[in-house]
Amino acid sequence: MPSNPISSAHPSGQAAASGAVTIRRVATLPEYEECVAIQRETWGNQFTERVPSTILRITQEVGGVTAAAFDGNGAMLGFVFGLTGVREGELSHWSDMLAVRVGARDMGLGKRLKAYQRELLLNIGVRTMYWTYDPLVARNAYLNLEQLGARAVEYRKNFYGDDTGSVIHAALGTDRFIVAWRLDQEVTPRVPDAIWASMPVVNANSSALLTDSHRIRIAIPDDIFVVLDADPSLANRWRESTREAFTTYLARGYSVVGFMRGSKPQPSTYLLER
Repeated sequence: MPSNPISSAHPSGQAAASGAVTIRRVATLPEYEECVAIQRETWGNQFTERVPSTILRITQEVGGVTAAAFDGNGAMLGFVFGLTGVREGELSHWSDMLAVRVGARDMGLGKRLKAYQRELLLNIGVRTMYWTYDPLVARNAYLNLEQLGARAVEYRKNFYGDDTGSVIHAALGTDRFIVAWRLDQEVTPRVPDAIWASMPVVNANSSALLTDSHRIRIAIPDDIFVVLDADPSLANRWRESTREAFTTYLARGYSVVGFMRGSKPQPSTYLLER
């Protein structure tokens, strides 16, 4: 299994404390309502896919998880929510939401919430966790693929529809990677960055998609939201070029094996191998 990012997380569901931050299951009605408030802050007041407090609560009665990070004064900094069921004939967990408040986003809370969720699930026999994320968000790609060791197993165009009411989704749609995280397996080290740096970037221009190298890279912006604010048409071109590249190469039998953060002048890139 991957090394545990939260050494103090307990499978029993008791609070896992680290410094001034405590991670535990959500337990009271006001806390469930605070999870709903964080959804509004993250995806906007018009977001139509908010999970209500009742569902956040009921899910925990049947093997699901609603857990949150709290500061030393008891204020909620972020939360994670997911449901447990059966996928491909196996007891599995779908992690539906993870949101951290803006002022707490450089504290590693996303990784720590996932690790706490993982320990709870291992305790009830779940071995695979699934979730989705936008392939254009570099922060999430690095967390999911490099820090947690999850695998991007499928690319879905507009997985949640054209528009969920969120200002984030309205501009770019909801293309998503479905990722699978094996909770009970070691993470296999990938080829070093120095080797990957010389591999071709296939979405630099459309003709580059013809390359048939054993290893290829797909570039994304370091911060798609900065691009979206400055030039929405450029952000949409990023969506189109990455969609074409991912769907083309996954159909050819390539797999996403990692993510490499950019360093000027090199862009951030996904790493794909046949």
